[in-house]
Amino acid sequence: MVQLGYKGHPNLFTKGVCLIHTLIQWLLDTIGTMGYPGIVLLMAMESSIIPVPSELVMPPAGYLAYQGKMNMGVAILCGTVGSMIGAYANYYVSHYLGRPLILKYGKYVLIPPDKFERVERFFLQHGEISTFIGRLLPVIRHLISIPAGVAGMNHLKFTVYTLLGAGIWCTILTLIGYAIGENQQLIMQYSHKALLWVVLFSAALVAVYIWRQRNSSKA
Repeated sequence: MVQLGYKGHPNLFTKGVCLIHTLIQWLLDTIGTMGYPGIVLLMAMESSIIPVPSELVMPPAGYLAYQGKMNMGVAILCGTVGSMIGAYANYYVSHYLGRPLILKYGKYVLIPPDKFERVERFFLQHGEISTFIGRLLPVIRHLISIPAGVAGMNHLKFTVYTLLGAGIWCTILTLIGYAIGENQQLIMQYSHKALLWVVLFSAALVAVYIWRQRNSSKA
């Protein structure tokens, strides 16, 4: 069968599949060699600003659990703890460096102190739902700890909602890897489907939250 491509070269889709397969195999070897500390390390990187997709970390851990080489519960716990470590790295950096810089130089980038204070108050009032949902969404999960740190969000609340959101996402991805088994090429496909459901769930949760906030303000 002839593949469609440019001047006989494999098409981009085929190249992408090969790249993902190679990356997943590398992660399987890495996690298999490093064990549970490898999951903690990779997920800590994923939760900070280092671009290590969780979709390519936790499913391989689930696959290793499927093979009997790991305990799925421990793998999920390690992924969640790693996420927490990375989140707190962002939290402290933004809290001790970001806030003073914004207050001092924010006016030069259209963030005057009064606007910053409004953003800060918003996050202090709605930080729980923001942190929880932020941990479930791509890109945002890497960044949500920054406004939490800048606003000085309560540590107990930040920890609880970060662990809750990260734990749910790690569980979903690990179960995908466990259920797929040897069909590694399906990891991204099923991860994207899971992400769609998570986005819909998050949207519904935000709608309910806004509705309750409006009703409580009217009471």
